[in-house]
Amino acid sequence: MQVESSKISFLRPTASQPKLPLFIFLPAMDGTGKLLRSQLSRLSTAFDIRCLSIPQNDLSSWDWLSEKTIDLIKIEQEAVPKRPVYLCGESFGGCLALKIALTFPDLLDKLILVNSATSFSQEPIVKYGSYLTQYLPSYLYQLSVTATLPFLGALGRIQRKERQALLEAMQSVSQQTSIWRFELMRSFKIDKNQLKNFPKSTLIIASAVDRLLPSVSEAKFLVQHLPEAQMVVLPNSGHACLLEADVDLYEIIRGQWGNNLVELRTNRVSTTLSI
Repeated sequence: MQVESSKISFLRPTASQPKLPLFIFLPAMDGTGKLLRSQLSRLSTAFDIRCLSIPQNDLSSWDWLSEKTIDLIKIEQEAVPKRPVYLCGESFGGCLALKIALTFPDLLDKLILVNSATSFSQEPIVKYGSYLTQYLPSYLYQLSVTATLPFLGALGRIQRKERQALLEAMQSVSQQTSIWRFELMRSFKIDKNQLKNFPKSTLIIASAVDRLLPSVSEAKFLVQHLPEAQMVVLPNSGHACLLEADVDLYEIIRGQWGNNLVELRTNRVSTTLSI
């Protein structure tokens, strides 16, 4: 199913910083683009941040979501040419990020996948359990959203305001949209040959206590097939790890690409000053 929406857009959660590398965040199934909030203050010291926002009622296909997101990235690149692009996808957004990266590798410099839902179809309980969504009465659907919170995150590691933000984001997704996005994840497939030919550096972040998806085993699979990939395992984190108080995405990125990040940032500033 493909429903065009002109409202797919980039949010700018922090002040524009065109001298810095562009960090593009593709959200989980909620599509709000607002759940990166606890990471913004640190990330904004090194990146100019954009968060993809997908309308609550959007029923776009993977191809359509990819096309619209690519168009948005190109607009950003035209506004500030030649700066590095870091593409980061979480869960559902990990599928979208990987699809974009494999189709247009020259569009980005670095790829980051956080508990990517690329393994969704390989987890029988989650895969077949997701079919139940279409049979639930509306009132039970809303209750089921609340009931899934312990599976979405390690709640003891998430502050109260962030737990509330997660719940509100999930409740904002209609039952029809959930049914469709579950179908997208069930149908998502990876071409191993494409993975082997992907030339860009990739960081795979996986939570060891993910109760929703087999994120660590999926990370190992991706690292095995992506030639420039490296993996970071968060030993105590759940699926929605970016909301956890002790998880610092900026430090994780710096720990893996620190020298390169400084070099890219310096080159960008030098280029800007020479214009």
